[in-house]
Amino acid sequence: MGETVRRLREEFPGVGVFVVDGGSEDGTAAEAERAGAVVIPVARRGKGEALSAGERAAPPGPLLLCDADLRGSLRPLADHDADLAVAAFARRHAGGFGIAKRIARSLIAFRTGFAPDEPLSGQRLVSERARAACFPLAPGFGCELRMTIDAILAGLAFHEVELDLEHRPTGRDVAGFLHRGRQLLDALLASGPLALNSRGLRLPLVGWAAAVGRPPAVAAVAALGLADDLWSGEERGVRAHVAAGRTTGVAKLVGIPLVGLAATRSLSGGLLVAAWANLVNQLDTKPGRALKAYLLAALALRAPVGFAVLVLPYDLRERAMLGDGGSNALGAMLGLRSVERFHGWGRWTALGALAGLNLLGERRSLGGLIERTPGLRDLDRLGRLR
Repeated sequence: MGETVRRLREEFPGVGVFVVDGGSEDGTAAEAERAGAVVIPVARRGKGEALSAGERAAPPGPLLLCDADLRGSLRPLADHDADLAVAAFARRHAGGFGIAKRIARSLIAFRTGFAPDEPLSGQRLVSERARAACFPLAPGFGCELRMTIDAILAGLAFHEVELDLEHRPTGRDVAGFLHRGRQLLDALLASGPLALNSRGLRLPLVGWAAAVGRPPAVAAVAALGLADDLWSGEERGVRAHVAAGRTTGVAKLVGIPLVGLAATRSLSGGLLVAAWANLVNQLDTKPGRALKAYLLAALALRAPVGFAVLVLPYDLRERAMLGDGGSNALGAMLGLRSVERFHGWGRWTALGALAGLNLLGERRSLGGLIERTPGLRDLDRLGRLR
Protein backbone atom coordinates (compact mmCIF):
# COMPACT_ATOMS: atom_id res chain seq x y z
CA MET A 1 0.00 0.00 0.00
CA GLY A 2 2.73 2.46 0.92
CA GLU A 3 4.59 1.78 -2.34
CA THR A 4 1.43 2.36 -4.40
CA VAL A 5 0.65 5.66 -2.65
CA ARG A 6 4.21 6.95 -2.99
CA ARG A 7 4.31 6.11 -6.69
CA LEU A 8 1.00 7.87 -7.31
CA ARG A 9 2.18 10.98 -5.49
CA GLU A 10 5.35 11.02 -7.59
CA GLU A 11 3.45 10.59 -10.86
CA PHE A 12 0.78 13.15 -9.95
CA PRO A 13 2.38 15.84 -7.79
CA GLY A 14 -0.02 18.13 -5.99
CA VAL A 15 -2.97 15.76 -6.49
CA GLY A 16 -4.76 14.27 -3.47
CA VAL A 17 -4.48 10.51 -2.94
CA PHE A 18 -7.38 8.90 -1.07
CA VAL A 19 -7.31 5.40 0.38
CA VAL A 20 -10.64 3.87 1.40
CA ASP A 21 -10.05 1.48 4.29
CA GLY A 22 -12.76 -1.08 4.95
CA GLY A 23 -11.84 -1.98 8.51
CA SER A 24 -8.46 -3.59 7.77
CA GLU A 25 -6.48 -4.91 10.74
CA ASP A 26 -3.04 -5.25 9.13
CA GLY A 27 -1.79 -1.68 9.42
CA THR A 28 -2.97 -0.64 5.96
CA ALA A 29 -4.44 2.66 7.14
CA ALA A 30 -1.32 3.67 9.08
CA GLU A 31 0.96 2.73 6.16
CA ALA A 32 -1.17 4.75 3.73
CA GLU A 33 -1.12 7.80 6.00
CA ARG A 34 2.67 7.58 6.40
CA ALA A 35 2.97 7.56 2.62
CA GLY A 36 0.92 10.76 2.40
CA ALA A 37 -2.60 9.52 1.59
CA VAL A 38 -5.87 10.67 3.13
CA VAL A 39 -7.51 7.59 4.66
CA ILE A 40 -11.29 7.29 4.54
CA PRO A 41 -12.57 4.63 6.99
CA VAL A 42 -15.76 2.83 5.95
CA ALA A 43 -17.76 -0.11 7.23
CA ARG A 44 -16.69 -3.42 5.72
CA ARG A 45 -19.15 -3.85 2.87
CA GLY A 46 -17.76 -4.17 -0.64
CA LYS A 47 -15.70 -2.62 -3.41
CA GLY A 48 -18.48 -0.57 -4.98
CA GLU A 49 -19.50 0.86 -1.61
CA ALA A 50 -15.87 1.75 -0.83
CA LEU A 51 -15.34 3.51 -4.16
CA SER A 52 -18.59 5.43 -3.71
CA ALA A 53 -17.45 6.58 -0.26
CA GLY A 54 -14.14 7.73 -1.74
CA GLU A 55 -15.90 9.60 -4.53
CA ARG A 56 -18.08 11.46 -2.03
CA ALA A 57 -14.98 12.56 -0.10
CA ALA A 58 -12.98 13.60 -3.19
CA PRO A 59 -13.09 17.19 -4.48
CA PRO A 60 -14.83 18.02 -7.79
CA GLY A 61 -13.07 17.05 -10.99
CA PRO A 62 -11.82 13.86 -12.64
CA LEU A 63 -10.93 10.78 -10.60
CA LEU A 64 -8.29 8.13 -11.14
CA LEU A 65 -9.35 4.78 -9.63
CA CYS A 66 -6.63 2.33 -8.78
CA ASP A 67 -6.30 -1.03 -7.01
CA ALA A 68 -3.97 -1.06 -4.02
CA ASP A 69 -1.67 -3.81 -5.33
CA LEU A 70 -1.01 -2.25 -8.74
CA ARG A 71 2.48 -2.02 -10.24
CA GLY A 72 3.16 0.17 -13.27
CA SER A 73 2.41 3.68 -14.47
CA LEU A 74 -1.10 5.06 -14.90
CA ARG A 75 0.12 8.32 -16.38
CA PRO A 76 -0.98 7.44 -19.96
CA LEU A 77 -4.46 6.64 -18.65
CA ALA A 78 -4.71 9.97 -16.86
CA ASP A 79 -3.56 11.82 -19.98
CA HIS A 80 -6.45 10.41 -22.01
CA ASP A 81 -9.38 12.73 -22.80
CA ALA A 82 -12.16 10.09 -22.70
CA ASP A 83 -14.92 10.43 -20.11
CA LEU A 84 -14.20 6.88 -19.00
CA ALA A 85 -10.74 5.51 -19.85
CA VAL A 86 -10.04 1.94 -18.72
CA ALA A 87 -6.64 0.26 -18.48
CA ALA A 88 -6.28 -2.99 -20.44
CA PHE A 89 -3.38 -5.09 -19.17
CA ALA A 90 -0.79 -5.67 -21.91
CA ARG A 91 0.34 -8.92 -20.27
CA ARG A 92 -1.94 -11.68 -19.08
CA HIS A 93 -1.17 -12.96 -15.59
CA ALA A 94 -1.95 -16.33 -14.09
CA GLY A 95 -5.39 -16.42 -12.60
CA GLY A 96 -8.68 -18.14 -13.36
CA PHE A 97 -10.04 -19.42 -16.66
CA GLY A 98 -11.56 -16.12 -17.77
CA ILE A 99 -15.17 -17.22 -17.21
CA ALA A 100 -16.17 -14.20 -15.09
CA LYS A 101 -14.55 -11.83 -17.58
CA ARG A 102 -16.29 -13.40 -20.58
CA ILE A 103 -19.69 -13.31 -18.88
CA ALA A 104 -19.14 -9.71 -17.78
CA ARG A 105 -18.20 -8.77 -21.34
CA SER A 106 -21.38 -10.43 -22.62
CA LEU A 107 -23.54 -8.64 -20.06
CA ILE A 108 -22.15 -5.25 -21.08
CA ALA A 109 -22.68 -6.13 -24.75
CA PHE A 110 -26.27 -7.19 -24.04
CA ARG A 111 -27.04 -3.85 -22.33
CA THR A 112 -25.06 -1.53 -24.63
CA GLY A 113 -24.13 -3.34 -27.86
CA PHE A 114 -20.42 -2.89 -27.06
CA ALA A 115 -18.07 -5.60 -25.75
CA PRO A 116 -14.98 -4.21 -23.96
CA ASP A 117 -11.72 -6.14 -23.69
CA GLU A 118 -11.37 -5.47 -19.93
CA PRO A 119 -14.87 -5.36 -18.43
CA LEU A 120 -13.62 -5.83 -14.85
CA SER A 121 -10.49 -3.68 -14.78
CA GLY A 122 -10.35 -1.48 -11.69
CA GLN A 123 -7.85 1.02 -13.15
CA ARG A 124 -10.04 3.80 -14.53
CA LEU A 125 -10.01 7.50 -15.29
CA VAL A 126 -13.45 8.99 -14.59
CA SER A 127 -14.25 12.48 -15.85
CA GLU A 128 -16.53 14.84 -13.96
CA ARG A 129 -19.34 14.05 -16.38
CA ALA A 130 -18.80 10.33 -15.85
CA ARG A 131 -18.84 10.84 -12.07
CA ALA A 132 -22.31 12.36 -12.36
CA ALA A 133 -23.54 9.52 -14.59
CA CYS A 134 -22.02 6.55 -12.76
CA PHE A 135 -21.91 7.31 -9.02
CA PRO A 136 -22.99 5.96 -6.61
CA LEU A 137 -21.72 2.67 -7.97
CA ALA A 138 -23.34 -0.73 -7.87
CA PRO A 139 -22.32 -2.70 -4.75
CA GLY A 140 -19.53 -5.24 -4.48
CA PHE A 141 -17.55 -6.45 -7.47
CA GLY A 142 -20.24 -5.39 -9.95
CA CYS A 143 -19.15 -1.76 -9.71
CA GLU A 144 -16.83 -1.65 -12.76
CA LEU A 145 -19.25 -3.51 -15.02
CA ARG A 146 -22.13 -1.18 -14.14
CA MET A 147 -19.89 1.88 -14.44
CA THR A 148 -19.15 0.91 -18.04
CA ILE A 149 -22.84 0.29 -18.79
CA ASP A 150 -23.90 3.63 -17.30
CA ALA A 151 -21.21 5.61 -19.13
CA ILE A 152 -21.99 4.08 -22.53
CA LEU A 153 -25.77 4.41 -22.11
CA ALA A 154 -25.23 8.06 -21.14
CA GLY A 155 -23.46 8.63 -24.47
CA LEU A 156 -20.09 9.39 -22.86
CA ALA A 157 -16.76 8.78 -24.55
CA PHE A 158 -15.32 5.38 -23.56
CA HIS A 159 -11.85 4.13 -24.42
CA GLU A 160 -9.56 1.31 -23.36
CA VAL A 161 -5.85 1.98 -23.10
CA GLU A 162 -3.36 -0.91 -23.17
CA LEU A 163 -0.78 -0.45 -20.41
CA ASP A 164 2.11 -2.47 -19.03
CA LEU A 165 0.69 -3.11 -15.56
CA GLU A 166 0.89 -5.86 -12.98
CA HIS A 167 -1.14 -6.75 -9.95
CA ARG A 168 -1.49 -9.68 -7.61
CA PRO A 169 -3.68 -12.24 -9.44
CA THR A 170 -6.31 -14.32 -7.69
CA GLY A 171 -5.10 -17.93 -7.64
CA ARG A 172 -6.70 -21.16 -8.81
CA ASP A 173 -7.45 -22.34 -5.30
CA VAL A 174 -10.65 -22.54 -3.26
CA ALA A 175 -10.38 -18.93 -2.09
CA GLY A 176 -9.70 -17.77 -5.63
CA PHE A 177 -12.72 -19.53 -7.12
CA LEU A 178 -14.96 -18.31 -4.29
CA HIS A 179 -13.78 -14.77 -5.05
CA ARG A 180 -14.58 -15.18 -8.74
CA GLY A 181 -17.97 -16.67 -7.85
CA ARG A 182 -18.81 -13.57 -5.79
CA GLN A 183 -17.50 -11.38 -8.59
CA LEU A 184 -19.72 -13.12 -11.13
CA LEU A 185 -22.82 -12.95 -8.91
CA ASP A 186 -22.24 -9.24 -8.24
CA ALA A 187 -21.80 -8.63 -11.97
CA LEU A 188 -25.05 -10.41 -12.79
CA LEU A 189 -26.94 -8.36 -10.20
CA ALA A 190 -25.30 -5.10 -11.27
CA SER A 191 -26.28 -5.56 -14.91
CA GLY A 192 -30.00 -5.40 -14.08
CA PRO A 193 -32.18 -2.56 -12.74
CA LEU A 194 -30.78 -0.54 -9.83
CA ALA A 195 -32.34 1.93 -7.40
CA LEU A 196 -31.32 4.06 -4.43
CA ASN A 197 -32.31 2.80 -0.99
CA SER A 198 -33.19 4.92 2.04
CA ARG A 199 -29.51 5.58 2.81
CA GLY A 200 -28.52 6.57 -0.72
CA LEU A 201 -26.86 3.26 -1.65
CA ARG A 202 -27.45 2.15 -5.24
CA LEU A 203 -28.60 -1.46 -5.07
CA PRO A 204 -29.81 -4.10 -7.52
CA LEU A 205 -33.57 -4.54 -7.67
CA VAL A 206 -34.11 -8.28 -7.33
CA GLY A 207 -37.66 -8.46 -6.02
CA TRP A 208 -39.22 -8.91 -9.47
CA ALA A 209 -37.70 -12.43 -9.46
CA ALA A 210 -40.27 -13.38 -6.80
CA ALA A 211 -42.75 -13.70 -9.67
CA VAL A 212 -40.72 -16.33 -11.52
CA GLY A 213 -42.71 -19.56 -11.65
CA ARG A 214 -45.70 -17.97 -9.91
CA PRO A 215 -49.26 -17.46 -11.19
CA PRO A 216 -49.67 -14.81 -13.94
CA ALA A 217 -51.37 -12.49 -11.45
CA VAL A 218 -48.20 -12.29 -9.34
CA ALA A 219 -46.13 -11.57 -12.46
CA ALA A 220 -48.54 -8.78 -13.45
CA VAL A 221 -48.35 -7.21 -9.99
CA ALA A 222 -44.54 -7.46 -10.03
CA ALA A 223 -44.47 -5.71 -13.41
CA LEU A 224 -46.61 -2.84 -12.07
CA GLY A 225 -44.31 -2.54 -9.06
CA LEU A 226 -41.15 -2.63 -11.18
CA ALA A 227 -42.55 0.14 -13.38
CA ASP A 228 -43.02 2.21 -10.23
CA ASP A 229 -39.41 1.44 -9.20
CA LEU A 230 -38.03 2.58 -12.53
CA TRP A 231 -40.20 5.57 -13.39
CA SER A 232 -41.83 6.86 -10.21
CA GLY A 233 -41.59 10.47 -9.05
CA GLU A 234 -41.26 11.91 -5.57
CA GLU A 235 -44.81 11.00 -4.51
CA ARG A 236 -45.19 8.78 -1.45
CA GLY A 237 -48.44 7.36 -0.13
CA VAL A 238 -51.88 6.93 -1.69
CA ARG A 239 -53.00 10.52 -1.20
CA ALA A 240 -49.85 11.95 -2.80
CA HIS A 241 -50.23 9.72 -5.86
CA VAL A 242 -53.92 10.54 -6.28
CA ALA A 243 -53.17 14.26 -5.96
CA ALA A 244 -50.40 14.01 -8.57
CA GLY A 245 -52.69 12.34 -11.12
CA ARG A 246 -51.05 10.19 -13.80
CA THR A 247 -48.23 8.44 -11.98
CA THR A 248 -46.93 4.89 -11.82
CA GLY A 249 -48.30 4.83 -8.26
CA VAL A 250 -51.80 5.51 -9.57
CA ALA A 251 -51.28 2.72 -12.12
CA LYS A 252 -50.61 0.38 -9.18
CA LEU A 253 -53.61 1.65 -7.21
CA VAL A 254 -55.89 0.85 -10.13
CA GLY A 255 -54.02 -2.07 -11.68
CA ILE A 256 -53.35 -4.31 -8.68
CA PRO A 257 -57.01 -4.58 -7.54
CA LEU A 258 -58.02 -5.29 -11.15
CA VAL A 259 -55.37 -8.02 -11.41
CA GLY A 260 -56.63 -9.51 -8.13
CA LEU A 261 -60.24 -9.28 -9.33
CA ALA A 262 -59.40 -11.08 -12.58
CA ALA A 263 -57.40 -13.76 -10.78
CA THR A 264 -59.93 -14.49 -8.03
CA ARG A 265 -63.18 -13.54 -9.82
CA SER A 266 -64.22 -11.94 -6.56
CA LEU A 267 -64.42 -8.34 -5.33
CA SER A 268 -63.23 -9.33 -1.87
CA GLY A 269 -60.41 -11.35 -3.45
CA GLY A 270 -59.25 -8.44 -5.57
CA LEU A 271 -59.29 -6.13 -2.56
CA LEU A 272 -57.37 -8.68 -0.44
CA VAL A 273 -54.63 -8.92 -3.07
CA ALA A 274 -54.38 -5.12 -3.26
CA ALA A 275 -54.40 -4.69 0.54
CA TRP A 276 -51.63 -7.23 1.09
CA ALA A 277 -49.55 -5.78 -1.77
CA ASN A 278 -49.81 -2.26 -0.38
CA LEU A 279 -49.09 -3.35 3.21
CA VAL A 280 -45.90 -5.25 2.37
CA ASN A 281 -44.85 -2.29 0.22
CA GLN A 282 -45.38 0.09 3.15
CA LEU A 283 -43.10 -2.06 5.30
CA ASP A 284 -40.26 -2.03 2.77
CA THR A 285 -38.53 1.00 4.32
CA LYS A 286 -35.57 -0.64 6.07
CA PRO A 287 -33.40 -3.62 5.07
CA GLY A 288 -35.08 -6.93 5.84
CA ARG A 289 -38.27 -5.44 7.30
CA ALA A 290 -40.70 -6.38 4.53
CA LEU A 291 -39.16 -9.82 4.07
CA LYS A 292 -39.42 -10.63 7.77
CA ALA A 293 -43.06 -9.53 7.79
CA TYR A 294 -43.70 -11.63 4.71
CA LEU A 295 -42.09 -14.71 6.24
CA LEU A 296 -44.19 -14.42 9.41
CA ALA A 297 -47.39 -14.04 7.39
CA ALA A 298 -46.36 -16.76 4.93
CA LEU A 299 -45.80 -19.26 7.74
CA ALA A 300 -49.28 -18.53 9.07
CA LEU A 301 -50.92 -18.74 5.63
CA ARG A 302 -48.66 -21.54 4.31
CA ALA A 303 -47.46 -19.40 1.43
CA PRO A 304 -44.12 -20.04 -0.39
CA VAL A 305 -41.04 -18.92 1.55
CA GLY A 306 -38.10 -20.04 -0.62
CA PHE A 307 -37.49 -16.76 -2.44
CA ALA A 308 -37.78 -14.69 0.75
CA VAL A 309 -35.32 -16.91 2.62
CA LEU A 310 -32.84 -16.71 -0.27
CA VAL A 311 -32.99 -12.93 -0.66
CA LEU A 312 -33.17 -11.97 3.04
CA PRO A 313 -29.36 -12.04 3.69
CA TYR A 314 -28.71 -9.81 0.65
CA ASP A 315 -31.45 -7.40 1.69
CA LEU A 316 -30.24 -7.22 5.31
CA ARG A 317 -26.64 -6.53 4.23
CA GLU A 318 -27.78 -3.92 1.70
CA ARG A 319 -26.37 -5.82 -1.26
CA ALA A 320 -29.76 -5.95 -3.02
CA MET A 321 -33.28 -4.67 -2.42
CA LEU A 322 -36.85 -5.78 -3.08
CA GLY A 323 -38.19 -2.54 -4.47
CA ASP A 324 -41.88 -2.10 -5.21
CA GLY A 325 -41.73 -4.94 -7.73
CA GLY A 326 -40.71 -7.41 -5.03
CA SER A 327 -42.77 -6.12 -2.14
CA ASN A 328 -45.93 -5.89 -4.26
CA ALA A 329 -45.35 -9.38 -5.70
CA LEU A 330 -44.85 -10.91 -2.26
CA GLY A 331 -47.95 -9.11 -1.01
CA ALA A 332 -49.93 -10.45 -3.97
CA MET A 333 -48.81 -13.98 -3.08
CA LEU A 334 -50.13 -13.49 0.46
CA GLY A 335 -53.35 -12.06 -0.96
CA LEU A 336 -53.95 -15.01 -3.26
CA ARG A 337 -53.20 -17.43 -0.42
CA SER A 338 -55.64 -15.53 1.86
CA VAL A 339 -58.36 -15.90 -0.76
CA GLU A 340 -57.81 -19.67 -0.67
CA ARG A 341 -57.84 -19.79 3.13
CA PHE A 342 -60.67 -17.40 4.01
CA HIS A 343 -64.28 -17.38 2.84
CA GLY A 344 -67.42 -15.45 3.63
CA TRP A 345 -67.22 -13.24 6.69
CA GLY A 346 -63.76 -14.54 7.49
CA ARG A 347 -62.44 -13.00 4.27
CA TRP A 348 -64.12 -9.66 4.95
CA THR A 349 -62.75 -9.69 8.52
CA ALA A 350 -59.23 -10.23 7.19
CA LEU A 351 -59.79 -7.47 4.65
CA GLY A 352 -60.97 -5.11 7.39
CA ALA A 353 -57.85 -5.79 9.46
CA LEU A 354 -55.59 -5.20 6.47
CA ALA A 355 -57.46 -2.03 5.54
CA GLY A 356 -56.96 -0.75 9.09
CA LEU A 357 -53.22 -1.41 8.92
CA ASN A 358 -52.97 0.27 5.53
CA LEU A 359 -54.88 3.30 6.79
CA LEU A 360 -52.65 3.46 9.87
CA GLY A 361 -49.63 3.39 7.58
CA GLU A 362 -51.03 6.30 5.57
CA ARG A 363 -51.59 8.44 8.66
CA ARG A 364 -48.58 7.31 10.71
CA SER A 365 -45.37 5.45 9.94
CA LEU A 366 -45.64 1.69 10.42
CA GLY A 367 -41.85 1.60 10.58
CA GLY A 368 -41.86 4.16 13.36
CA LEU A 369 -44.44 2.11 15.26
CA ILE A 370 -42.28 -1.01 14.91
CA GLU A 371 -39.19 0.84 16.15
CA ARG A 372 -41.07 2.07 19.23
CA THR A 373 -42.43 -1.36 20.17
CA PRO A 374 -40.18 -3.65 22.27
CA GLY A 375 -39.90 -7.12 20.79
CA LEU A 376 -40.90 -5.93 17.33
CA ARG A 377 -37.98 -3.51 17.39
CA ASP A 378 -35.51 -6.27 18.27
CA LEU A 379 -36.87 -8.60 15.58
CA ASP A 380 -36.78 -5.78 13.06
CA ARG A 381 -33.09 -5.04 13.76
CA LEU A 382 -31.98 -8.66 13.86
CA GLY A 383 -29.32 -9.31 11.23
CA ARG A 384 -29.25 -5.75 9.89
CA LEU A 385 -25.95 -3.92 9.48
CA ARG A 386 -25.55 -1.13 12.01
